[in-house]
Amino acid sequence: MTALADPTRRRLLDVLAARGVASATELAGELPVSRQAVVKHLAVLDTAGLVSGRRAGREVRYEVRSAALDNTARWMASLAADWDRRLARIKAVAEAAEAAEAAGSAGQRRRQ
Repeated sequence: MTALADPTRRRLLDVLAARGVASATELAGELPVSRQAVVKHLAVLDTAGLVSGRRAGREVRYEVRSAALDNTARWMASLAADWDRRLARIKAVAEAAEAAEAAGSAGQRRRQ
């Protein structure tokens, strides 16, 4: 999910999750970016379905869409597990090749 590739957006989600509901101005007060940048990041997160905004008077109040974030977290955990399995296979192949090479070297030394 490209919306979570940006560390500022991940931090924005963390702050928003901790606050519950907040405006872009409130969020900008807790991040090292401008209000305009926060609004752009919120738009990306909204398009991805991770946050929602509701107009309250003259401001828009944002909140995390928990169900969407939970689905994303499960997907990322599954992806991480797939990579862990692949890396474990690569490690096993590399270790087997290393052991075979060591055994072959030991056999050559005995023959000499």
